[in-house]
Amino acid sequence: MKRNTGLAALLIAFGALILLNKLGVHMGPFIGSVMGYLIPIGMVGLGYVGIQNGSKFGWIIAGLGGIILIGKLAGWIIILLAIGLIGYGVSMLTRRTV
Repeated sequence: MKRNTGLAALLIAFGALILLNKLGVHMGPFIGSVMGYLIPIGMVGLGYVGIQNGSKFGWIIAGLGGIILIGKLAGWIIILLAIGLIGYGVSMLTRRTV
């Protein structure tokens, strides 16, 4: 088996899922939500490959994908920020001063 066979099969599967979704064959809410995250992750990945090849267009694709991904993950980022603030506040209260 060649080195990129697994990646090629994964790309074909994701492309088929996207195509089926656009044609009206929905695979349920889980697949739809995964596809919402998969497209920006793919854009960041393709932008990274473009950057490695020396293309300035790769920066644009990676930046746009990153902005979209941050927008989709904003709820989780806020939750992690709140947990961090609570943990830091508790550590400040329990810290002993000499």
